[in-house]
Amino acid sequence: MATEDRYRKTFPVTWDQLHRDCRALAWRLMGRRPWEKIVAVARGGLVPAAIVARELDVRVIDTVCVSSYTLRNQGEIQLLQDTAHLRGCSEDWLIVDDLVDTGNTARVVRRMFPEAHFATVYAKPDGRPEVDTYITEVSQDTWILFPWDAEIHVEFVSPIAQQSKDPA
Repeated sequence: MATEDRYRKTFPVTWDQLHRDCRALAWRLMGRRPWEKIVAVARGGLVPAAIVARELDVRVIDTVCVSSYTLRNQGEIQLLQDTAHLRGCSEDWLIVDDLVDTGNTARVVRRMFPEAHFATVYAKPDGRPEVDTYITEVSQDTWILFPWDAEIHVEFVSPIAQQSKDPA
């Protein structure tokens, strides 16, 4: 199955929902340990990392810049930034990303920071084993439409049962 054909459903996430889910992630992480640093997986993990950092009162935030997606296609993973400045990883580091899908990106990042705790807001079954903590699981065939990827309007939406009968 072609990568772009594997997504049969769309799960739109509003800014409000993302904020609530990121706060829930922070609640789940609270008290596990004092987090020394957050490493956001850019770009998708930037907004969740900022919210989690605020909620956990972590002031040291860094990034690892990895690219694997274009519109609904996952390609080869590319490291876009030298990570030499991120040496000395410890179990007190928290890696934050928006989502773990196939687990390919998470595996690369985990190899870079093997001691760190890896948390995502959303997780799909194939990638779930690659992260330590997540909030919401969605099916593997679902494309998560983040608020930064689309203009979301408040409008009538047909019930799910009716949508499944509509031709795609």
